Amino acid sequence: MELRSATLDDIDTIRTIARQSLLASYGHAVDEALLSEAVDEWYDPDELGADIGDDDTVFPVAVVDEAVVGFAESYVVGRRERVGEIDWLHVHPDHRESGIGSALLERVESELRAADVDRIEARVLIDNEAGSAFYDREGYELDGERSVEIGDEIFDEREYRKQTGRLTGISEGIYETDDGETVHVAFDESDRGSHAPFYVAYADENLTQRYGFLCGNCEGTNVAIDTMDRMECRDCGNRRKPTRWDAAY
Repeated sequence: MELRSATLDDIDTIRTIARQSLLASYGHAVDEALLSEAVDEWYDPDELGADIGDDDTVFPVAVVDEAVVGFAESYVVGRRERVGEIDWLHVHPDHRESGIGSALLERVESELRAADVDRIEARVLIDNEAGSAFYDREGYELDGERSVEIGDEIFDEREYRKQTGRLTGISEGIYETDDGETVHVAFDESDRGSHAPFYVAYADENLTQRYGFLCGNCEGTNVAIDTMDRMECRDCGNRRKPTRWDAAY
């Protein structure tokens, strides 16, 4: 087995691995039609091509007998802390339990540490017991659980983290909107956008009343979200891809 960076020629294989991996991990809990719809949304060829060509994205693939059998995708989010987010880590079902997942994770962690991140984060749906066990074995700590909406369904997911730097605190900020409203921004709660992160904003200083999102590109709050959790700032066009479930298998 060897690891190398993904290329544009790998796009079709990456899409196939993602589909087979998601079916193997979630076929018992998630409708296959929803899984297929999700793969089409998350693995749009043009989006994959942009990610592969992005110097800020870590996108290794695992090759066995000259065939790609697994991949991982991660990137650095510029919050008050530098956070490495693992977006996906998939291994074809026929090649699981062979050390490929651990090798991909090691490659991703190495490159994220080289980018001077303070911690690395990953999310796994609770229904993916193998994925949760994987991160437990790899030294990640369970940081919490939350519910996510995919299409019209609600799923529970686990959030894992591994600290790599010295910063451990939560940074918050106060922001006044164009309408004169004061919102409290949680810089540790963010999602990657095409131009800058989206930060979660609250209406109260205790961060209990959700207000919406602050666009890190234009510092506006005119942010729209669709049913697949795709996000776009209506003022500057900064956008986030549809919500992805999993960073393991």
